[in-house]
Order: sequence, then C-alpha cells, then structure tokens
Amino acid sequence: MNTLFKVTLLAIVVSLFACKQNPAETPEHKAMVSEHDAMEASHEEMESKHNKMKDDHQQMTDAHRALENDSLHLVTEQKHQAMLTQHEALINKHQSLIEKHAELEQKHGNGEITLEEMQSEHETMKTAHQEMESEHQRLETEHQQIAQEDERMMKEDQAKAAEAESEEE
Repeated sequence: MNTLFKVTLLAIVVSLFACKQNPAETPEHKAMVSEHDAMEASHEEMESKHNKMKDDHQQMTDAHRALENDSLHLVTEQKHQAMLTQHEALINKHQSLIEKHAELEQKHGNGEITLEEMQSEHETMKTAHQEMESEHQRLETEHQQIAQEDERMMKEDQAKAAEAESEEE
C-alpha cells in the first residue's frame, strides 16, 4: 500500500508539472511580443525621420552660408537644432523602453514573473510608448513648421536679391 501511495503521489505531481503551460506560449505573451515588434518598427521609423531631419538641417545651414545677412536664419537654425536635440533624446529614451520591454518578455518567458506582473508592466510601458509617439509627432510637426518658415524666408531673400540686382542695372 505504501508503494501504491508513492506511485499515485508521484503521478499527481508529474501531471501537475506536465500541465503547467509555458508562459511564452500564452496568448497574452504572444500579444506582448507582437506589440514589441510594433514598438521596434515605430522606433525604426523615428530614427529614419530623425536622420532626414538632420539632413534637412545640414541643407538649411549650407543654404544659409551663401547669404550676406543671415542673422534671421541663424535663429531658425538654432530653433531647429534645439528641436533635433529634443528628438534625439526622445529616440534614446524610446530605445531604453524597447530594451526594458525585451527584458520583460524574457522574464515572463522564463517564468521569473507572473502573468499579472507582466501585464501590469506591459501596460505601463505601452502607455509610455504612446506618449513618446505623441512627442515624436509634435517634434515632427515642429520640424515641418521650421522648414516651411525657413523656405519662406529664403524665397523672400531671393526676391530681395533679385530686386536689388535689377535696381543696379
């Protein structure tokens, strides 16, 4: 009877462990992984746009070098540079968030944290990601406004230069 009890107890323990689901295979974990992939895609887009903004800034400063009196343009360059600095800080902060999210995935996949802990941390990170996307959109809009303002000023300068040239003739 003692042997039968031990075998039964062993069978119960083995079945309990055998039925325990791998945390990485849960629908919640898979959804989190999918959202992480979306965060990474969003980050790549942010970086791509940031690189374009830097290129635009370089073109702006190159165009300003040809101007005789570019003090007004210098203010525009400074505003744009400040915006670029903010955007770069945002990208770095977002990269840090992505790294923390990857750690969260790993901890949950390894069973180091519970489903509830994972979901709570994930929601916090998801909210931070959405806030960062909004900040990115604000900075992108600011970039466009600065570029439009600079383009308008460049056209005015070109018109003034053409007018001065025609008066000299």
